[in-house]
Amino acid sequence: MSKRSLRTTFAPWLRLLAQRRGRLAIGVLLLIVTVFSAVGLLTLSGWFIAASALAGMAMALGMAVAFDVYVPGGGIRFFAVSRTVARYAERLYNHDTVLRLLADLRHRLFVAMARLDDRSLARQRASDWLNRLTADIDTLDGLYLRLLAPPVVALAAIVLLAAFLALWVPMVGLAVAALLVPTWAWLTAGQAWLGMASSRRQVAHLQRLRSQAIEHLTGLAELEAYRSRDWHRQGFFEREEKLSRDQQRTAGVAGFGVALVNLMVGLGMVAALWLAAAAWQQGMISGAVMVMMPIAVLALGEVLALLPTAFTQLGASRGAAERLNEVEEVGQAGQTGQAKVSAGHAQLPTGAFSVRLRGVGLHYPGALVPALQDLDLVLAPGERLALTGASGAGKSSVAALLTRRLPPSQGEILLGDIPIGEVDEASLRERVAILGQRIDLFQDSLASNLRLAAPEATDAQLWQALAWVELADWAEALPHGLATPVGEGGRALSGGQARRLALARLWLRDPGLVILDEPFAGLDAATVARLSPRLDAWLTGRSVLYLVHQLDGGAFDPPGITREQRLQARLAERNQFSDRA
Repeated sequence: MSKRSLRTTFAPWLRLLAQRRGRLAIGVLLLIVTVFSAVGLLTLSGWFIAASALAGMAMALGMAVAFDVYVPGGGIRFFAVSRTVARYAERLYNHDTVLRLLADLRHRLFVAMARLDDRSLARQRASDWLNRLTADIDTLDGLYLRLLAPPVVALAAIVLLAAFLALWVPMVGLAVAALLVPTWAWLTAGQAWLGMASSRRQVAHLQRLRSQAIEHLTGLAELEAYRSRDWHRQGFFEREEKLSRDQQRTAGVAGFGVALVNLMVGLGMVAALWLAAAAWQQGMISGAVMVMMPIAVLALGEVLALLPTAFTQLGASRGAAERLNEVEEVGQAGQTGQAKVSAGHAQLPTGAFSVRLRGVGLHYPGALVPALQDLDLVLAPGERLALTGASGAGKSSVAALLTRRLPPSQGEILLGDIPIGEVDEASLRERVAILGQRIDLFQDSLASNLRLAAPEATDAQLWQALAWVELADWAEALPHGLATPVGEGGRALSGGQARRLALARLWLRDPGLVILDEPFAGLDAATVARLSPRLDAWLTGRSVLYLVHQLDGGAFDPPGITREQRLQARLAERNQFSDRA
């Protein structure tokens, strides 16, 4: 559990809110207008009803009474209209502000997450990262509307109403302030203190429950096959029981706060009525003003009622802020525990360029042995080299190092004789292309997925790319052609189609270094035989690094690899790689 103070925890997000301080100030002003219109409506209505009753009683007794109904009646209509208009405007404006803040928060977090390297991402499940981007942000986006604006407006309402009542009877104003200001302090600090631990745990339980639910549904077949479904469900139910206990505690604390509001507002009304009655007996105020004072105190109940639940849940907001701060700190610093991923401004040369690894080591956090140790590798411009080895030998780790998704624990990596840390980010992504075993396709059209590689590509170029991988005829037969959606994660495609679509995306690029990790995995031998010469021709003039399980008799024999290079690859595998993936 973090030892940081509340101020330190929320400081980055408060600074983000401050970027829209103008909108926030207008929102608070609208909230103040809404509250004081409500207080004014109830106060003036109470005075008007009491004054009308007293005037009617006097007239019934035959007394001559002059009573102006138009001014207070107009004031009541004014407050009624202003309350309705102000509440509508406040809700519309403040919720629009919150949606803008939500966009700011998600953009900031997404940028931070995009900076994370593979080791940092691997420390959490994908569902946990999704939870931070959605649930934690949703928890934090109420920071302004629940935790900042309402207590400010409530305190201002208490002080100003106490000052207003003091104009008539000073003791009434003092009594109201003495009762409600400490109540306000407890509803903010006290409720937060009581609910901090349970509300923080509640959010942690919810996060784990979401992850467990996703794991249960995605792994249902395996759980059934190994007769482990009941065991897994039992863990789910135990977590749910813990969540239920914390929810009950949090609800109890919030209920205590609401009861306290009703009690203290009631005591404030009694005190105001008692002191006002004493002043009326002394002839200091009229009977209508005496009735008005406790009714004015009653109006504060609506404002204070917003605070107990919001501040009881402060622990949830704090926990969300702490988790998001962790992402930001790692993303901004680029730290992964042992090394740092940096980005300079050097541009990679045009055409093929060299690759050199000198004494490179890579140790994953918590691993017993390093994934790579003292690795030396030289790839001349335009040369092709194959790294071979069994799964877990470290081939994919080399690819991650060369694309700067991982920082080396030791050693030096040079691209085109430039240290990889000094290469500009845009230049690196443009000049280095990788086709990994995992194909990332988005829930969008064929065209959009292809244009990830070349945003400016025309439809004609997209058709050429599809023809290059023998998918053009298939795409033309689709009902919507290039506009056909591929489904979430490319589920509408077969594994072979997804692999060829990735090859087509690669063809649209013009990199100087190409890293191919089992490029034809999942394709039949006949298709590989037709596509391999095309790939060989496209790779001409580029530096190429193949990552394959084996050569000579393997599923894929990389073209352009000489006997000497094959020997170098095997020696690299035997002498440089460990068994750690």
